[in-house]
Amino acid sequence: MARTYRFELTSRLAAPAPALWRHATSMSGVNREFFPLLRMTSPPGLAGRDLADAPLGRPAFRSWILLFGLLPIDYDDLTFVAIDPPHGFQERSTMLTMREWNHERRIAPAAGGCDLTDRISCVPRVAALGPIQIVLFGLAFRLRHRNLRRLFGQGQP
Repeated sequence: MARTYRFELTSRLAAPAPALWRHATSMSGVNREFFPLLRMTSPPGLAGRDLADAPLGRPAFRSWILLFGLLPIDYDDLTFVAIDPPHGFQERSTMLTMREWNHERRIAPAAGGCDLTDRISCVPRVAALGPIQIVLFGLAFRLRHRNLRRLFGQGQP
């Protein structure tokens, strides 16, 4: 049986939920979070559109994940199973390296702004690579949260 890896990160941000929602559901916002480490591609017609308009339960599109914006290292068949504006979404996708990829993002009002929480669970296609992959994904999401705090400011504790 394949092992499931999990982690969770929360940041308190000094921004209202609608602003965080607009950011989190645009590919430009996603790419600002990953900068400069990664960039995710999207179809040309998606520019300026809200990912919250994506169909539920089936792949919206394939996004190539580019290391430093240039080198393809993975892809994500981006599939949303729940979208709850402006409170969050749940993505349940497959990737080149992941048999299962689950990303839940929640935005909840808090003192001085909102708490933004990312919950990740994944099942690697190659079990032996799981420990390395979960460390790398954890680093990428810590970068995302650092960039979110830089972009929106840190809310009151």
